[in-house]
This record gives sequence, structure tokens and C-alpha cells, in this order.
Amino acid sequence: MRSIDIIYEDNDIIVCHKPQGMATQTRRLGQQDMESYLKNYRAKKKEPPYIGVVHRLDQPVEGVMIFAKNQRTAADLSKQIQKDHLGKHYYARSAGAGETAGGSKIAEDSKTAGGSKIAEDSKTAGGNSLKTQGTLEDYMVTDKKSNVSRIVPANTDGAKKAILDYKIMPSDKGTVFDITLHTGRQHQIRLQLSNIGFPIEGDSKYGGATASDGLKLCAYCLEFKHPVTHKPMTFSIKPEWMN
Repeated sequence: MRSIDIIYEDNDIIVCHKPQGMATQTRRLGQQDMESYLKNYRAKKKEPPYIGVVHRLDQPVEGVMIFAKNQRTAADLSKQIQKDHLGKHYYARSAGAGETAGGSKIAEDSKTAGGSKIAEDSKTAGGNSLKTQGTLEDYMVTDKKSNVSRIVPANTDGAKKAILDYKIMPSDKGTVFDITLHTGRQHQIRLQLSNIGFPIEGDSKYGGATASDGLKLCAYCLEFKHPVTHKPMTFSIKPEWMN
């Protein structure tokens, strides 16, 4: 596991590059996580060890994260997230062939057999009927015992809407998606891409082949307004598997 990189810090926020394999928060004794690491980091600098966790990344996912250094900042950032004012962008790579779990090709009327709605762009990618850019909209529920999410009809008890925009990028290694996330459901990107027949490489939980170098999903860019100065801020990284 690579070390944690602190990309930016001031009196109110810390922006980090979370490494693949590290949890955002954990209750497991002896396991390092982002929250405890940053609390210890602040304590070593003789600062109050408060860390406000305002968003999360799955443990196998690397990416840019922002943490609050006080409660006022945490409240402001939480509001930005609730109002979809915090831009979250991801890269994901799939070796999928554009088939749903049931084996059906993505339909030309912009609906998959699994229920996802896909934008009306008429272009295709990789010889199948997936549009080169569009929006996926689904309803999801999560089984906390199994830690697995699934797509369900909209009227299912506890179902929550999941929305993302995607563009397919030129690549000679699988199909690479550039994703803008609008809702933060558990395993959302992993499940929605799997549902349209493009499971992410390394994601055995949702139909992707296992990979020795991990899950090919990265939160590569974060956009927000500074919670005190209100200045627009953007931070980005590039995963090694994009090279």
C-alpha cells in the first residue's frame, strides 16, 4: 500500500490522496484508516486532533478526499455535498462487452434489461450499443449484512435514486469511463457499470475479474468552494493504471 499524500492543507481543510486498500473509517482494532491517520498527524503537530469526515471512498478505491479541521468547516462541506455542489469525478476501467447480468445487450431504446436509463446519444463504443456519453439513473438498496448493493424497482422499500454521468475515453486497454457522480450511494459506480455489462476490472463482488493490482476505480478529481473563503478549488490526481 502506498503512503498517504497530503495534497493541500490550511487552517480549515486537509485534502489527501487516499491510497488503494485503506479504509476511510474503521472500527477494526489495529487497522489503519484515513480518519485515525489524520488525527495522529494533527496531534503530532500539537493541533486539536479533530477530523471531520464529510464523504467516503470504498476501501479498494484510491482518490482525492477532503477532510474538515473544525466543525464549522465540516457543516459547510456537508451542505455542499447534500446540494450536489461538490464535484466528484472518477476514472473506471472495464473489460466488459456490454451485456447485462442477464445476458441481454444494452437496448437501443436507451433502457437496459437491468433497468438503467441511458442517454439518447446515438454513438456506440466498442461495437456494442452503449452510448459514448450519457447518464445512468437507477434505484438501489444495500444489504448491510452482506455489504452488497443491488438495483431494484423505484417503488421498492428503502430504494434510493442513483445518478451518474459518464463519457467513454479513448483507450487501448479496455473501456475507460470518465464519471461525474451526482449521488453517493454505496458501491454506486461499481454496481451501475456492472448492471450495463461493464463491471470494473478487479471488482469480483460485482462481476469483474480479480486483479493482482486491485480495483481500477479512482476518484481522480474533487471540486468545491472553500468553506471559509468560498474560493473555487480543484484538486486532481492520475492513477498509475491510466499511464
